Amino acid sequence: MTYTIYELLCFFVIYSVLGWCLEVCFCTINTGQFVNRGFLNGPVCPIYGFGAVLMTLALNRFHNAPIPVVFLVSAVIGGAFEYFVSWFMEYAFGAIAWDYTGTFLNINGRTNFMFMCMWGALGVVWVKLALPALLHTVNLIPWRWRYSITALCAALMIFDGAMTLVALDCWYSRLAGAAPDNALEQFCAEQFDNQWMENRFESMSIHPDAAHRSS
Repeated sequence: MTYTIYELLCFFVIYSVLGWCLEVCFCTINTGQFVNRGFLNGPVCPIYGFGAVLMTLALNRFHNAPIPVVFLVSAVIGGAFEYFVSWFMEYAFGAIAWDYTGTFLNINGRTNFMFMCMWGALGVVWVKLALPALLHTVNLIPWRWRYSITALCAALMIFDGAMTLVALDCWYSRLAGAAPDNALEQFCAEQFDNQWMENRFESMSIHPDAAHRSS
């Protein structure tokens, strides 16, 4: 099957929101209190959006494959993606958003057997059930509305994502001992100070000494 850029954007938006709901429910049940796992502002968890697009493209040829094959491929792809995101966050910001150290078959604490199995199950549900149903539903929407709404949501998410990275970078710099030295950093220091960032990303910790950058 082939997909348009708008269909892929639609998958990204929908599953970023659904992923946020899944993460919040999972973490809230585990901790007994509300835990926000999204972007700076919006209720989105882009790792699931990227995962949905990645699964769509990577598993396209496995659409008619047996469920165990789809599960295995999805588990490997999902685990590798989760590992990369964890590595990037630590490399760029010294940020630790999750740590599976000590859990069964974990790989450097960045992914583990349980979550790879979850990625595998999500891949099966996505390829066998959700994707065909979503494509059918999306195609029922008039194309003008479909493209306009998708483009607007994607633009808002891109803006929120960019602001999230900027705020994380400024948070990292402040924790590393650097004072704000431009208008953007001053804005973040005023609007998204350390306490605000700690409350917004309560499951994340920043360790400047763990980042592989000079500043």
